[in-house]
Amino acid sequence: MKHRERVQMALNHEEPDRCPMQVSFTPEFAERLRAELKLSGHGLHNPHGGGNTYELERILEQDMLLPSVGWANSYYSGDDFYYDEWGVGWRAVKYSTPFGEGTYTEIAENPLADDDAILRYKAPDPNRPELYQEAERVLKEFKDEYWIVGVTVTTIFECAWALRGYERLLTDFALNPDTAEQILDFPYHFHLTAAKKLVEMGVDMIWIGDDVGSQNRMLISPRHWRRFLKPRMANFISELKQINPQVKVAYHSDGVIDPIIPDLIEIGLDVLNPVQPACMDPAKLKEQYGDRLCFWGSIDEQHTLPFGTPEDVKAEVIKRLKTIGKGGGLILGPTHHVQLDTPMENFWAMIHTIQNTTYASLKG
Repeated sequence: MKHRERVQMALNHEEPDRCPMQVSFTPEFAERLRAELKLSGHGLHNPHGGGNTYELERILEQDMLLPSVGWANSYYSGDDFYYDEWGVGWRAVKYSTPFGEGTYTEIAENPLADDDAILRYKAPDPNRPELYQEAERVLKEFKDEYWIVGVTVTTIFECAWALRGYERLLTDFALNPDTAEQILDFPYHFHLTAAKKLVEMGVDMIWIGDDVGSQNRMLISPRHWRRFLKPRMANFISELKQINPQVKVAYHSDGVIDPIIPDLIEIGLDVLNPVQPACMDPAKLKEQYGDRLCFWGSIDEQHTLPFGTPEDVKAEVIKRLKTIGKGGGLILGPTHHVQLDTPMENFWAMIHTIQNTTYASLKG
């Protein structure tokens, strides 16, 4: 079975030969993995896109390839301190694990922190041909075999608060809603233009969304999500499906987002990502919404992968297949990029269990 056929069956709520798989990695884990596989001749691996060769994904027999256009590509894009094309300042912060040292990037400067800057601000141009060269290459080389996902995550909220400042944007929601609307429109229009272009080019799915959930509640109130983000997301999905009614749309948010899942279904969402099991119960979500929604992710990156045993990882994969994956509707993978603190034996336990567990064997 071709990789794209496997994904298509799952998204049609059917059980393919095995569950489709998608796994991404931080740059440091990608280096460890390349060393383990004895690969060479590569540059910095950016899990959000930007020159990915997809060599690792293809060797691991993953089923989806994810070319990315948009602000999320600004992560992992420089050493020490740098500015992205939106004017956001980033700081690289070092961390240590039992398997080596790495860096993550955090936002350090917000170009729209001052009100005066908003009137002068000009967002990057989403119509530049070079932004779509990677997607064009991936579609040309791999569309026949793989399910191609055009990535425009950090679609509205995350990019907007990076521009304004997190606390400042939340204050605007309450006290200066017109200002908030103006700032939200910068990333919204950019990513909508990019997503429409990717659909016109022929991608199978568009991946949108923003982190609006924390470990035990939403980062913003459901009321504010419905006020500021839902109308934009509704139009976003509608415009994509006007171009191609068959295109699938996935929505990403970490954390607890139970209150808005019915809203997402209402506006036409097809796939929910990443379904963090430490925050929401995957089996319960399947029971509640499995007839109207598919799921992508669900393998615990907070506890099981970094701190469990290979047996724990294998057991979690099987549990997901028997619950949230029953009857199809699941793309299996970790709920975040695989981190440097993940033991390699746990990583391989996840990969091999997904690869070698057929739906037929679960019924035996």
